[in-house]
Amino acid sequence: MHASRNLAFAGLLLGMAMAQLDGLIVTAALPSIGAELHARTGLVAVTAAGLLTLTVATPLHGRLGDLHGRRISFAASVLVFAAASAWCAAAPDLGSLIAARALQGLGGSGLVVTAMSALGELFERDELLRRQGWQTAVFAAATLGGPPLGGLLAAGPGWRWIFLVNLPLCVPALVLGLRGLPAKPIRTREKFDVGSSALLVAAGSAVVALGTVDDLARSPLWTPILAGVAGGAGFLFVRRQRRTQSPLISPKVFADAVLARAVVVNGLAGAALYGTFTYVALAAALDAGAAGTGLLLVAMTAGQLALSASFAALARRRPDMTAWGRSGCLLGTAGLAAIAVAAALDGPPWLLAPGLFAIGASFAVCTSAYTVLGQTRAKRDLMGVTLGSLTFARQAGGLAGAAVFGWLALATTGGLGAPGLTVVFASAAAIMLVAWLTAPAVTSSEAVSSSP
Repeated sequence: MHASRNLAFAGLLLGMAMAQLDGLIVTAALPSIGAELHARTGLVAVTAAGLLTLTVATPLHGRLGDLHGRRISFAASVLVFAAASAWCAAAPDLGSLIAARALQGLGGSGLVVTAMSALGELFERDELLRRQGWQTAVFAAATLGGPPLGGLLAAGPGWRWIFLVNLPLCVPALVLGLRGLPAKPIRTREKFDVGSSALLVAAGSAVVALGTVDDLARSPLWTPILAGVAGGAGFLFVRRQRRTQSPLISPKVFADAVLARAVVVNGLAGAALYGTFTYVALAAALDAGAAGTGLLLVAMTAGQLALSASFAALARRRPDMTAWGRSGCLLGTAGLAAIAVAAALDGPPWLLAPGLFAIGASFAVCTSAYTVLGQTRAKRDLMGVTLGSLTFARQAGGLAGAAVFGWLALATTGGLGAPGLTVVFASAAAIMLVAWLTAPAVTSSEAVSSSP
């Protein structure tokens, strides 16, 4: 049994690596893609299409895994990801590439959510924390190696190879997942809720569009229309979840006050941290050249890697995940406030560097703590729904935050200079403070792993 779990763990890590590397490696190759496909406009849709399906499909994959088992869900995600990668590599024009990227995001979403859910089923909390270092290594390799690898492949054999390299990796991931992951042990008569899925796709698509397409986010016509679609579809989705017999996101998840607050905090933290990533480089460039900006951004990556690497060891000594989550929120509040002050003072590095380090560390702590909390507190039959809800809240919050912060800066200062960036990061710090106030403070003694 132990060997089987190790095989599954290796397959899940490989799947997560492919999904995390995907977006980073593509970004570096966009200029080459545009040159070969003669695309002067629309390149942003290459990344936005994958981000759209990656975000919207997250809760869907969680529910499908709960209904049909992690083995089937993971295998299907690997096959979809492989087929989409082959399509991307063979795409004859930009439209075909955008469609293939949307399909690839669908598969990548399944790889991430299924991996997190399966880990929660396979291992108890202490073992999850011990294996956190491997997940950190995967994250670090993707973060640090993705952009250079994308640039090298685009400059060497060509940008199509950034998709072709996925194919040989999918084979061992599929074999390991099929051999190591358990099938669903319990039969159920529940069915997948198609109506709720359509409402979620509509609401999520509107949020993603606002967060990724500047013209839509700042249009006097499309902004209120998309905001109305997101709000209306979201309301109908919540209403349907309370009435249908087989909800996509079960209200039972939110019956647990700790998990309910964790989902809210993930959304708020996602808005504050994910939502400001777009503006971090602008803040770093206020009082630094290109080289100085690059060095300052290294501080944020260093914060992520330092806390990710040390979290597993520290959390084994202090295993209360809610305390870690609250600490991450406070760290993020301090970091975002420091960047806001630095922007107001025209970007002094002595404030920017520690602020960037703090928000990188906050992202690492919040993500790790609330993922482990969900894995160890969720009921086994709701594992996928719980992890999918946490991930979706974080991603959707980040997309909404990016759109709202840009709108705030333009509405209050007319641009993204120092005054506009001060508004952005001050608003993000306030949201992060609300996240800290909302965060669950105590994990009950019954919060044990759902693993057998």
